[in-house]
Amino acid sequence: MPALPKHVESIHPALWRGSQLARAYGKTVDTGYAVLSAELPGGGWPLAALVELLVQQPGVGEFRLLRPALAELGRRPVALLQAPHVPNSLAFSYLGLPLDKLIQLRAPKSADALWCAEQVLRARSFGALIFWQQHIRAEALRRLHLAAQATETLFLLVRPLTSAADASPATLRLGVRSADGGIVVDVVKRRGPIRNETLSVALQPSPILLSPHGRTRRHSPAPAFAGGIPSKVVT
Repeated sequence: MPALPKHVESIHPALWRGSQLARAYGKTVDTGYAVLSAELPGGGWPLAALVELLVQQPGVGEFRLLRPALAELGRRPVALLQAPHVPNSLAFSYLGLPLDKLIQLRAPKSADALWCAEQVLRARSFGALIFWQQHIRAEALRRLHLAAQATETLFLLVRPLTSAADASPATLRLGVRSADGGIVVDVVKRRGPIRNETLSVALQPSPILLSPHGRTRRHSPAPAFAGGIPSKVVT
């Protein structure tokens, strides 16, 4: 029997040693945060993969965390599926994300939302899909995982932090909690060694909060519709 090569990971790009980060198996997009990118295989968010953001609560800072990657993918549409809050067009423009590339999708039932997510992935025309879902069955996760692998889309499933204890086929799972000056990130799952220490990621305050116009809007009656972002309902 021939001896194993000195570098076992050279047999196939999907192999890696348990003591080291996996090499990029496919394309990635830089997170924009050096401290986070250094802990991810390939140095960024993986494309064509299911990525889970397990958040303490919606709005904890996930959009500011994803802003650099979404800006880089801005040439292609970005789908926001089942967003827990009405997206504010002014905030997105301050983040530098093209409003004409943002599409909000709503579905009346969880089954419809899952179907919608699969169709967005199969379309292969979206740069990113961000899907908020409170509860999701294991078989649905596997379907989404397989659908994501046939694309070059950045697919992020945003779930509650309590879901960290559940099994998942996701390539990457990160726990996200609020902290002074930004967020703390727990690496729940990655292709590489276990990391027990949390990561501190500094996030810039949303520019709309620093804007005199934004301050005026916060003290004015809320508009009936934020405007600027196309919205579609799946029926």
